[in-house]
Amino acid sequence: MSAQIIDGKALSKRLREGFKQRVGKLVEQGLQPGLAVILVGDNPASRVYVGNKVKACEECGVRSFHIALPDDAAEAEVLATIARLNADPAVHGILIQLPLPPHIDNRNVLEAISVHKDVDGFHLYNVGGLVVGNTIFPPCTPYGVQLLLDTTGTDVAGKNVVVVGASNIVGKPMALMLLQREATVTICHAKTRDLAQHTILADILIVAAGKPGLIVSQMVKQGAIVIDVGINRLPDGKIVGDVDFEGVKEKASWITPVPGGVGPMTVTMLIENTLRSAERALRLRQADDYQDWEAPVVHPAPH
Repeated sequence: MSAQIIDGKALSKRLREGFKQRVGKLVEQGLQPGLAVILVGDNPASRVYVGNKVKACEECGVRSFHIALPDDAAEAEVLATIARLNADPAVHGILIQLPLPPHIDNRNVLEAISVHKDVDGFHLYNVGGLVVGNTIFPPCTPYGVQLLLDTTGTDVAGKNVVVVGASNIVGKPMALMLLQREATVTICHAKTRDLAQHTILADILIVAAGKPGLIVSQMVKQGAIVIDVGINRLPDGKIVGDVDFEGVKEKASWITPVPGGVGPMTVTMLIENTLRSAERALRLRQADDYQDWEAPVVHPAPH
């Protein structure tokens, strides 16, 4: 029996409908959520990603600020732009589109974003918050994966979860978020020996390695849930994931397609984090107590 499809497009659509209602309530009280996206250079893929984010903002009623800087922009100019947005009360979320040109230090730029507007969840404060069980903004892709897993009705507590890929953007935070839910987590990476001996034990397999066709059916346990985070463009232009979808779907119980699985959820969770930032700003404005802004917030169970 073929696996059931975990439909990221459908879930994303439902969540965005709810976002429109939340935006409407904010606007009624005099606050329109705002997301600023900074793009340095003219990377074609980055332009597409930024366009998707701006489109998602428009769909949900979130005001978008698109700041385009030239490829040779100095790091100081990027930092000055961030400082201006940090101080702008109309901006509730700031996102730096990666990758940045090689002459700009990624860490310096990401750490310059106010932790309270870091809707991508890349600031050290938010990353560190994952370790101790709280964070202001969970990183968008792992957050989206969490919600996709929830749609299967699976309780991850005690399950063997294998994460293939140890990036700071997906693999590491994904593992930490699953540990918070009491899963037993193994992280595999480029130096892992005999990858299959790990993946075959996974009740839940999450693949974010950036290698098309890395996971084949022989590497997957019968009945496993398979989440494919990979997005790879083949020479013929076809978009595929890291998992051999046609083969693996015959063994898995649930599987995400590529495209249409994790991808739509990443942008959706970016909007979710921006709305949470705007909602907190409104609460603090109404309470006239901005000291509370410094308190970390435990991110709620996905809804």
